Amino acid sequence: MIVTIDRLGHLGHGIAPGPVYVPGTLPGEVVEGTPDGDRLLDPKIITPSPDRVKPPCRHARACGGCQLQHASEPFVAGWKQEVVANALAGQGLTADFLPLVTSAPNSRRRATLSARRTKGGVLIGFHARASDTIAEIPDCQLLHPGILAAFPGLQALVMAGGSRTMELSLQLTLTRGGPDVVVTGGKPLDANLRLDLARLVETHGFSRLTWDGETVALRDRPALTLGSATVVPPAGAFLQATQEGEAALLHAVKQALGPQKRIVDLFSGVGTFSLPLAQDMEVHAVEGDAAMTRALDLAARNTPDLHRISTETRDLFRRPLEPDELRGFTGAVIDPPRAGAEAQTDRLAQSTVPVIAAVSCNPVTFARDAKALVAKGYRLDWVQVVDQFRWSTHVELVARLSRA
Repeated sequence: MIVTIDRLGHLGHGIAPGPVYVPGTLPGEVVEGTPDGDRLLDPKIITPSPDRVKPPCRHARACGGCQLQHASEPFVAGWKQEVVANALAGQGLTADFLPLVTSAPNSRRRATLSARRTKGGVLIGFHARASDTIAEIPDCQLLHPGILAAFPGLQALVMAGGSRTMELSLQLTLTRGGPDVVVTGGKPLDANLRLDLARLVETHGFSRLTWDGETVALRDRPALTLGSATVVPPAGAFLQATQEGEAALLHAVKQALGPQKRIVDLFSGVGTFSLPLAQDMEVHAVEGDAAMTRALDLAARNTPDLHRISTETRDLFRRPLEPDELRGFTGAVIDPPRAGAEAQTDRLAQSTVPVIAAVSCNPVTFARDAKALVAKGYRLDWVQVVDQFRWSTHVELVARLSRA
């Protein structure tokens, strides 16, 4: 079968009429392959797109960590912005777009890897495309050098606490004290394994090791800098993927809010926005995870010269802040998970908060929530796409909404 690719789907697959899905292709390309249901197997590109480039990483063919290394940077930037525009159009909305910001190669400071013991040693990497096979990535162009440098230590951890019958998940976060490592799927802890793991943490310079929910060793504080504050997040806590991406999101949030007196930060996490914003304004930070709230509160209390930061642990899905509780805030930041924040958005729409900085990692749920706000009198002023998940189909954004 020979097909011509019409467009790129949200998973990065090329889509031909039918529809026929062809991974690794770009709009306008003529492709030949073996049909298998709604997919084309073993595709051979007859006519390549002018946007096709040679993947910069030698692992690109085997590894499933990146989906768009075969596409030029201008194409990916335009496509990600188009994904947001299409999601908004589906809700009857339009917006002006600020210039897109893309994180540099080798800047991912947070990643979840897969690992397994083998006959010959240890496999660590990302899964291959649509496979349970682990692809090794010693020359990964995505991960920060600090994460790549941790691989020998990770291999030692897997040798000590893994087996050939199970796959381990290794979540790494680079901190000032060294890599913070969270392992799930390992052997049950006993006295000997605890001792071995503690020695490995010391030998390889990890800051903290958490093994299936239990902190096994703490060599140094896994501290992060947010604004002028130092925060020690709980193990596995959410953190923006790159420092450049975090800085771009924060800059856009500040631009959206403008000068403020007192704002509310909804889904505040460990204070990605609350702590830097408190240098200029009062902040009330609301987060559903009590451990993250405690980390934020401790960081705020130990940082001089900040405006007042109050914290509240509250499930905003079940108990959103009501309009009367939002009265008095001159601005709001809302950064929900991928599912969006339907209930909290409904209450914001009924409030008198003058300006909202909306942060989202899902254009579809963002567009749904933005429509609810616009229907109650807010105006969607602008959107900025931030691409900190380089070469992936993941899209993040910040938008400004204000009372018309």
